[in-house]
Amino acid sequence: MARRNDHTREELVSMTLEQVKLFLNEHPHHELSLRKVAGMIGYVPSTLVNVFGNYNLLLLHAVAQTLDELFAEAEAQMNSATSPEDALRKLAYCYQEFAAAHPYRWQLIFQHTMNGDELPEWQAERINNMTSMLETLIRQITPQKSDADILEASRVLWAGVHGITLLSVDDKLFTSVPVDAKALIDNLLDTYLNAWNA
Repeated sequence: MARRNDHTREELVSMTLEQVKLFLNEHPHHELSLRKVAGMIGYVPSTLVNVFGNYNLLLLHAVAQTLDELFAEAEAQMNSATSPEDALRKLAYCYQEFAAAHPYRWQLIFQHTMNGDELPEWQAERINNMTSMLETLIRQITPQKSDADILEASRVLWAGVHGITLLSVDDKLFTSVPVDAKALIDNLLDTYLNAWNA
C-alpha cells in the first residue's frame, strides 16, 4: 500500500480520476466505491477522503472532467460550423455522440447528486459554460427574441436532445425498426426552429 507522501496531491487527483475514468468506460458508477477506487491506485480510502473531502466530491470531480471533455469536443465541432443553425446541429450531434461513446460517464453527470450540499462554484461554472453555449447560438439565430424567450427555448431544445440521447443510449425508443438518433434530433430542431421563427 502506498503512503500519502509517495505522490503529491495533484498526482493523487490525476491518478484517481484516471482510474475512475477507466472504470466508467466499462461499468456504471454504482458498481464503484471509495474502497474500490482507493484499491485501484494502491492507497487507503482515508487518503482519498483527505484529498477530495468525501466520495461524493470525488465523483463530482469525475463529472467535471467529463464535462470538460464534452465542452472541448463541442467547441471543436462548432468551430467548423457555417452558420449558427449548423453550429446548433453540430452541438446536438456532439452531445448524442459523446453519450453513445461514453454512456456510463455521461450517465454519471445526471445521476450524481450533492445530497443536500451546495454545488461548488467550479462545477456550477462548468454547467453555466455549457448552457451559455446553447443560449448564445439561439440568440444568434433569433436576436429579436427576449432573454426569457431565449432561455426557455434553450431549455426546451436541450431537454428534447437530452431525451432523444437518453432513450437512444439506453435503447428505450421501443420501435420495431432501428431509429437513427441524429434523424430524431434533426426532426426536433427543424420542427422547433421553423415554428419558433414563424
